[in-house]
Amino acid sequence: MNAEPLVNPVVLFFASIFTSNILLSNFLGMCSFISISKDKTSAYGLGLAVTVVMTICAAVSWLVLRYLILPLDIEYLSFIIFIIVIAAVVQMLEMIIDRVSPALYMSLGIFLPLITVNCAILGAILFMQIRSYGFLQAVAFGAGSGMGWWLAIMLLASIRKRIENNPVPAGLKGAGITMVTIGFMAMAFIGFSGMIAVQ
Repeated sequence: MNAEPLVNPVVLFFASIFTSNILLSNFLGMCSFISISKDKTSAYGLGLAVTVVMTICAAVSWLVLRYLILPLDIEYLSFIIFIIVIAAVVQMLEMIIDRVSPALYMSLGIFLPLITVNCAILGAILFMQIRSYGFLQAVAFGAGSGMGWWLAIMLLASIRKRIENNPVPAGLKGAGITMVTIGFMAMAFIGFSGMIAVQ
């Protein structure tokens, strides 16, 4: 494993929310981002679930990478192992939420299985591996990436709600105006990139 980069975890957390937003800079997790952002409540629930899962998965995946994959020299299996970690974390979270709060499970239940196939989570874990983050850096990056994803989906849900009540040219209605909106959001977030970049 390479030496970990000298990036403060707090800086990494804020950079992964704004300057290197995993969704608007790397366009990972677009499927559920576009389909669920039609409704603010659904977008909030999915964004919260993605943030929790991404934070836990970053921590668990770092431990698995450090104490299982690297010692056994099985880096060629890391994709499969990380996907298993994500699925296991989502399954455990689903069971815990169902036990602790059935009402929350009913509202989030539909979103939790979607998280397993959200490529933003796998992308964050792979970035953590490629960039050789330490444990605190990995957790900060996972939490920040989740918060950035949550922020982006909430912004898009709010904008789409406002667009519903305004006249849109016929050729742009539906998916067209959504893609244009996402493009403008990505450009706005790229404006933050002069502050700090995640390496």
